[in-house]
Amino acid sequence: MTPGNNGASTPEDDDPFGYLYADGQANGAQPPSGGGYGYPNSVSRVRAVGERQYGQPQQQTAQYGQPPTVPQQGAYGQPNAHYAAPENFGGGGPSTGRQPAQNGGGRSRGPNTKGLLIGAVAVVAAVVIGIVVAMAGGDDDPNDNKASDQPSSSAAGSGSPSPSASASGDDSKADLPAIDAKALSLEGGTSLASDVKGAKAAGGTYVGNFNHVGAAVTWSVSGIPEDGKYTLNVTYSVPGKDGNATLTINGTPQSRPLNMKNFAHAPEGDYEKGWTNTWGNITLNKGTNTIRISCEQGNACDANLDQLSLQAGWKS
Repeated sequence: MTPGNNGASTPEDDDPFGYLYADGQANGAQPPSGGGYGYPNSVSRVRAVGERQYGQPQQQTAQYGQPPTVPQQGAYGQPNAHYAAPENFGGGGPSTGRQPAQNGGGRSRGPNTKGLLIGAVAVVAAVVIGIVVAMAGGDDDPNDNKASDQPSSSAAGSGSPSPSASASGDDSKADLPAIDAKALSLEGGTSLASDVKGAKAAGGTYVGNFNHVGAAVTWSVSGIPEDGKYTLNVTYSVPGKDGNATLTINGTPQSRPLNMKNFAHAPEGDYEKGWTNTWGNITLNKGTNTIRISCEQGNACDANLDQLSLQAGWKS
């Protein structure tokens, strides 16, 4: 060996790919054949891994040109499996294929599609059950929204019907008494007449000659179901101008007069076009009561009286 040529197997010439270069080929490097790196004196040996016991000294550095001795390393006193050094693989390098894991330790797990599917089915089932329960609950009582058709417990048990009870109109009027003019008791020079057309009483009869102080009609009404508030409805006619009268219940004059305004907007002097109606809020006792309409001092009584009727409750 000369100073200018140190041989092909010196450490600086340990090039596994030396056979690719001109200087490597000149030094005798060859392509790999069944193992080794293709340079002179290359070797292929199986190296044991993990042979060193815990607490043993590290591996000794091998002499130049000799393969290093790899101590065994055991797990809890047992030697581990050997592995083939890179030189042992064909083609000069380790296989690129993935080796199967042992004992399932390295198995790759994909997404848990089974769990996701079960969760999705559970959510859909919960939504369906909720819809079914909601639909079934909504049909339990179809009359829930019709409470207004029935009287409330306070109205049914009270001795004084509420004003809203009078809003039903015809039903409550039919249950309570009504009277035509010819059945009224006449006082103070009042009389029956039928000259003016349009009266609703039988035969078109009405009470006339009412336009003077002292004139009055009285209605003795029976069949009142209970003490409480009632509305007195009056049909009348005025000759195109407003009128009023005094309303007395069971001997007590009411503080407000009975308003007989020209609601029909009849021209002055025209009784026939002046037929209209009015009402007054009164309080009656259970059983029989006396209702009196009279022309007193201060009233404007130029009017004809037609019909009277009662209705439960007060109007507002």
